Amino acid sequence: VSTSPALGPGREAHNGNLSLDAAPLRYSREFGFTIPGRAILVDDIRVRGTATTGLGQEEPVAAAKAAAHMEKVTRCYFEGGYQDTCVYLLEHLSWGHSIPGPSILIDQNSTILVEPGCTAVVTRLGDICITVGSGVVRPVGPRLDPIQLSIFSHRFMSIAEQMGRILQRTAISTNIKERLDFSCALFGPEGGLVSNAPHIPVHLGAMQETVQFQIRNLGANLREGDVILSNHPRAGGSHLPDLTVITPVFWPGEPRPVFFVASRGHHADIGGITPGSMPPHSHSLQEEGAVFISFKLVKDGVFQEEEVTKALMAPGQIPGSSGTRNLHDNLSDLRAQVAANQKGIHLVNELIGHYGLEVVQAYMAHIQANAEVAVQEMLRDFARRQGEPGRPLLVEAEDFMDDGSPIRLKVAVDPEEGKATFDFTGSGHEVHGNCNAPRAITLSALIYCLRCMVGRDIPLNQVSRAAGWRWRWW
Repeated sequence: VSTSPALGPGREAHNGNLSLDAAPLRYSREFGFTIPGRAILVDDIRVRGTATTGLGQEEPVAAAKAAAHMEKVTRCYFEGGYQDTCVYLLEHLSWGHSIPGPSILIDQNSTILVEPGCTAVVTRLGDICITVGSGVVRPVGPRLDPIQLSIFSHRFMSIAEQMGRILQRTAISTNIKERLDFSCALFGPEGGLVSNAPHIPVHLGAMQETVQFQIRNLGANLREGDVILSNHPRAGGSHLPDLTVITPVFWPGEPRPVFFVASRGHHADIGGITPGSMPPHSHSLQEEGAVFISFKLVKDGVFQEEEVTKALMAPGQIPGSSGTRNLHDNLSDLRAQVAANQKGIHLVNELIGHYGLEVVQAYMAHIQANAEVAVQEMLRDFARRQGEPGRPLLVEAEDFMDDGSPIRLKVAVDPEEGKATFDFTGSGHEVHGNCNAPRAITLSALIYCLRCMVGRDIPLNQVSRAAGWRWRWW
């Protein structure tokens, strides 16, 4: 008797007791960490039996004794023009016959087209096996290829999207599971955004700032088996309930992370002076709940439940404040975020295993360069339509917050280089309240606006940095 797949195949029952040695290993592969000392609950046991009747369902066909009999030659149109195409009847073909394309195979119920460059072979049971192309796989190198660029663009986006599906499926809170207030993304070794699934726009550029902060702050202290938790505004965060979980991706033989994966989810409560951790009258960060800068949520593969619980309850030590009011959901959703990152790591490693690290990172750079070109073309076109020929374009706008604080923005567009400078000089100072936009959120808003203006299908990545924009903010 074997246990269910959740406990690992091939674990036999001994004297009525199930061997559960595989459970922690399987849990670690699925979620990216283990929780030592926890009891293992066997939810169900499934027994699967397989057998064979020994009766053959198909009869082998006779082996070919001569070349395949060709019925006639007709003209068929393929890419590049008409070509002579041989026609064969399946009933006249035998085991071992090899039919090169272009050709047509006909029987009473179907017609099979073998395209140029392909080869059809009759198997022992009379099936038709078609080898597409020459049968020789051409290796993909780091040099830019337009077709491979499109393939890698979708592969990178798929990684972020699959991370999001795992997070939604594994989380238990309404915010993440139903309201979908989360984002998942893939980042390069320097923290630059490679692909961000189309989840929450404000997370688009802010998560990049979070990852780059951790690279600067932790440096060599980032090790395989570690997962970082952060939500501080100066560390690329937005409001505190948005908890970002970051996992470095390592590859054998590489001393530093080769990629990063991250997920950001809105937690319903992390403490503070009001339920929901978004008090409208707060004047300090500590009043809004638990604060994490570079907290190791998982250390050496072990989920730090006791330490993160203490941190989530810490706001209760401040007079008038409370620790998290929903600890169970916090811990469950954090585990779900780690699991989503683990899925991303698995997919990145699978991609590198297929193409090689050099090729994958080369196409990461190609995709970011493609975004640069797309944004530059958009900026040049905008300057031509709105400005005067040969002169830089200057556009500006001003708005005010409820308390009268001004928000001023001047955008200078260079029509020759396709670059823009975003200048916030004259905007109001930090207000004594919680209506302040940190650098990461301002950056995210600019990136999203540029991304919306680009009329091309490119992955959601660091488009503004690729375009070479600069900003000044006093």
